[in-house]
Amino acid sequence: MRKIILSTIALVLLNTVQLLAQESRFIILEKVGIDSLRKEVERYTGLGFFYKMDAQDDTLKFSFNCATENLVREISQTLEGKGYSISRIGNSIFVLKGVGILTELPRKYFSTSAQNDTVPEHIRAITYSENTAKSENKIYKIGDPNLLIGEGRSLLRGYVKSLDSGEPLAGVSVMVEKPHTVVTTDAFGFYRILVPKGSIDLVMKGYGLEDSRLMLEVFSDGEMDIVMKDKVYPLKGIVLTAESTQKMRSTQMGLERVRIDRIKHVPAAFGEADVMKIVLTLPGVKSVGESAGGFNVRGGATDQNLILFNEGTIYNPSHLFGLFSAFNPDVVNDIELYKSTIPAKYGGRISSVLEINSRNGNSNKITGSAGLGLLTSKFHLEGPIKKDKTNFIAGLRTTYSNWILGLLPPESGYREGTASFHDFTAGISHKIDNKNTLYLYGYYSGDGFKFSADTSYRYQNMNFSLKWRNIISDKHNLVVSTGYDQYNYKTEEKGNPVNAYDMKFSIRQMFLKTNFNWLLNEKHSINYGINTLFYNLSPGTLTPVGAQSLLIPKSLNNEKALELAFYASDNWSIADKLSVDLGLRYSLYSQIGPLSYYKYSDENRSEESITDTVNVGRGGVVKPFHGPEFRISARYSVNDDLSIKAGFNSMRQNIHMLSNTSAVSPTDIWKLSDANIDPQRGWQAAFGIYKNALGRRVELSLEGYYKEMYDYLDYKSGAVLNMNEHIERDVLKTQGRAYGIEFLAKKPLGKLNGWFAYTYSRTQLRESGVKESYNINGGDWYSASYDKPHDMKIIANYKFTQRISISLNVDYSTGRPVTIPISKYYYGDGYRLYYSERNAYRIPDYYRMDFAINIEPSHNLTLWTHSTITIGVYNLTGRKNAFSVYYDASQGTKIQGYKLSIFGSPIPYVNYNIKF
Repeated sequence: MRKIILSTIALVLLNTVQLLAQESRFIILEKVGIDSLRKEVERYTGLGFFYKMDAQDDTLKFSFNCATENLVREISQTLEGKGYSISRIGNSIFVLKGVGILTELPRKYFSTSAQNDTVPEHIRAITYSENTAKSENKIYKIGDPNLLIGEGRSLLRGYVKSLDSGEPLAGVSVMVEKPHTVVTTDAFGFYRILVPKGSIDLVMKGYGLEDSRLMLEVFSDGEMDIVMKDKVYPLKGIVLTAESTQKMRSTQMGLERVRIDRIKHVPAAFGEADVMKIVLTLPGVKSVGESAGGFNVRGGATDQNLILFNEGTIYNPSHLFGLFSAFNPDVVNDIELYKSTIPAKYGGRISSVLEINSRNGNSNKITGSAGLGLLTSKFHLEGPIKKDKTNFIAGLRTTYSNWILGLLPPESGYREGTASFHDFTAGISHKIDNKNTLYLYGYYSGDGFKFSADTSYRYQNMNFSLKWRNIISDKHNLVVSTGYDQYNYKTEEKGNPVNAYDMKFSIRQMFLKTNFNWLLNEKHSINYGINTLFYNLSPGTLTPVGAQSLLIPKSLNNEKALELAFYASDNWSIADKLSVDLGLRYSLYSQIGPLSYYKYSDENRSEESITDTVNVGRGGVVKPFHGPEFRISARYSVNDDLSIKAGFNSMRQNIHMLSNTSAVSPTDIWKLSDANIDPQRGWQAAFGIYKNALGRRVELSLEGYYKEMYDYLDYKSGAVLNMNEHIERDVLKTQGRAYGIEFLAKKPLGKLNGWFAYTYSRTQLRESGVKESYNINGGDWYSASYDKPHDMKIIANYKFTQRISISLNVDYSTGRPVTIPISKYYYGDGYRLYYSERNAYRIPDYYRMDFAINIEPSHNLTLWTHSTITIGVYNLTGRKNAFSVYYDASQGTKIQGYKLSIFGSPIPYVNYNIKF
């Protein structure tokens, strides 16, 4: 054994010495002429060496003492210092005085005027000092020209920016045609792509941008920033082949990405471009009714969607009861909705992630816009603080919407009310150097309304975030973000002075996120990081208002919790046609003290079943919850225009929303998981087929899914949710299941563009606790309140000219489930109602058509301002869609039903916007 070990050590040492000897192989040349130098180069490097020296330089002597791999570099530096140019073509080196050589003329060379007596700059010797590509007529060197090109691939990275504003461009496709490789710029406009060494064409395509093609000579890893022009004449049927190809080749399923340019052409209520309403036009996304706040994704409840705005969490994304979104469209860049195979870096919700990114400010000049509509006014300003270094963007919206309440039907009880809202968004980005950039964001929104003179409601969203982006190396980068989020509401009731009160609720959280991206090699792209989140929730305070109020002040104890998650994923390209994404996220959560809680003898939890009281000190752990979350997806490409994908993901959610209304209400409360309320859990399996048709002018997709959810909270009949000290006694654990199929046909560009979406889905719930006589539906499955089997959306835009277009929006869905009284009986001293099983009936189907005419600004670039006018009609057919139904049982033995319609007539509107 000893001999074997010694022999092994000797063998390793011998190999190490040999490797060191190879690495330390030096060449020493003393005062050799150019021809002798040629022979030595060809001998040691295998390169062909060709030269043409001036007569006075024929006698030059050269001396070198360097490693063989550095010989070409040393020769280049010496000769360039004497006015010679070194060009590398394939495996040959050419040495010429002054100007280098090219093997072919650059593209568009013959468009240069023949009367130009000077040699155009773009056919002179290739330079590589400039790292921002602006011209298609120039060949750009990437990497070190002194290195042998050879075979293999190199990593090219950089930023894609707007030529006009200097703003980073997200979602731009960067591609190499041979071998076919496509990547997409991230939210910072950053890209990384592996390209073959040698001469290549790099192609960039993006929505609303002129296509760009650059010629590169790639020697080694390098970087290049790219600028792209806005498209001035967008009428031709130009096809975004790179974007559609990227969708074919990505392993990601259930991702819907929409740029703000498209959002602004979708007709919405009162002509306001609306980020949240565009989400509802996507397959698999629904709401309980017209202008309802919140949305449901693939059978999930509204609280199961994580809404992020510049990394911060938004708890209530709506203004004016859900009529408008809480985001100013003038400062939004794009939205991304993840419905399945959610990336491992996201967590905390079990249904979807909606990420909204704001724009960076213009880096070149001060610009802005203003808008005036029937309900709102808005203004935004952006520009450089220090040119090409620091920029800002800010936007403000406000409303004068009281008159709209007068349009509501008298029976709604809201006609005498008032309503208002405002929001403010700001951002600053600062480029420290080529590898470090800082981003600072702030957001605030506030709503206030009254249904009557004695009852008022107010709620606010607020967040601040700081983000640092660092390029560690060519293949490794890091994003660190930290921030603070807050949501709070206040209700004031003065109707009866004896019971007048003021009730408040708030949730505050602080977060820290680190996210690393590492391009390991051509096969593996690694994403990993850590997320931390600290919750501080105030469940409610109740204080008397006025001297006559007899209410006793009450305050529920604050709830605090800490959430920590580690994650890693690997996008593995197994073969050109097959790739997988394997991800794992491990989350840990616990409520922390000081607090006290009850232990119960059974799952039904009542005052009679209390067995013990547990006290937890400051900072103590109450009950830890932890577990893995799996994120797996795979893609098989049948060809460049047809791919098949499958995926599975599991999720965990540690916070719950409790509501006894069908739609999201400002007074809904949020509850942290604790010793008696477990976190929500869920998993989803999905399968999809994706096809590019009609020459890649149309994108088709068909996705099917099955989903299960556990520990979702419903409430017992008669439960009081607000100011409830022991809410665990009034909630029920439920199990959910959802399945469906989604079809999407999208034509992104051309005179006629838009999409058609159809979804068939079912969502059912059942109580998962102990079987009792009072279980909902006797413990059997029942339809969720947002279960709408058929859902169809059509979004269409048609451009007649470069300035005039029309837009059409068609929305149809099955009516949502309701529970209704089916009979009445006499008991005791009066009549009682007998109700159907939970959600056994449905309100009438929903149908709406909207129409708009858009007059775009002039394309005369010399004008200082550009105006846009939108004229349209919301609910063109005037259909009285039922938002809810209610019943009157006071008329003897007869039960009379009624339906409430929010907008039961056509609503015309005019919007005027100006840009400067």
